[in-house]
Amino acid sequence: MAGTDYGSSVQLGPKDALAGLALSDEANWNQTEDDWRFFLRHGTVLGIREKSGRLVATAALLPYTATAAWISMVLVTADWRRRGLATSLLDDCLTLAKTKGLTTWLDATPAGARVYGPLGFTPTLGVQRLGHKGSGAHAVPLSEPAPKDAFDDLLARDRRAMGFDRSTLLHELNARPGSRLVSHDGAIGLIRDGRKARHIGPLFADRPEQALALVTDIVRSEPGPLLIDAVDSRSELLRGLTEFGWIVERPFQRMRFGMVTGKPTEPPMAGIGPEFG
Repeated sequence: MAGTDYGSSVQLGPKDALAGLALSDEANWNQTEDDWRFFLRHGTVLGIREKSGRLVATAALLPYTATAAWISMVLVTADWRRRGLATSLLDDCLTLAKTKGLTTWLDATPAGARVYGPLGFTPTLGVQRLGHKGSGAHAVPLSEPAPKDAFDDLLARDRRAMGFDRSTLLHELNARPGSRLVSHDGAIGLIRDGRKARHIGPLFADRPEQALALVTDIVRSEPGPLLIDAVDSRSELLRGLTEFGWIVERPFQRMRFGMVTGKPTEPPMAGIGPEFG
């Protein structure tokens, strides 16, 4: 693996979950310990430590299929930034992906996109992260549960949206305590716990007004803060969300490195989150 003036990257293991969580907490990201453990079990998480052993930088490669993978969790603690650690770890992830024949994807911040573009990443779709404070003490339960076949529908629509299969991830997220699968009038979405807010996504619907109606019901049923990563091209949904009190927090640019391995046929209304796509 490529080295820096501060040492070479090493592959992390399950015992590093809390150290990784400390880095994402420092960055005010929404990942949980369960998210980190998923990456450590199913992907390759690389890290750089200082001489004391403290973990100061990470990056993760998460294969979804034999041809497609996600890169994320590119983090560097504040006092070690601007020393090339993130670029070195990203290079290691790309080298590993190349040896495995994987096309890689990521959701980049605007600053990240300016770095990834010259490396050969191609922009695909844009994403807007929005936040909502929730309904507080006025929250009321959703009126109807998702039908028994709703999860199969979620899997099928996710495959069409991404062009590849993410069933292992979706099974994991859906099975976590606190997760809820909700469906109504052609719209379906997953709600899960995050470190600082509950996250809505992935979210699918035949029409933007169906997605907005489902999100509105979700907000009314959730007392605490919520996040959603809405796709830019769903402008009617974005407009409806802001009118309903959602606040745009930051944009992301989805980018691809390598050949297209599967053709998306149904863009989502909202994604799972930048760490997963």
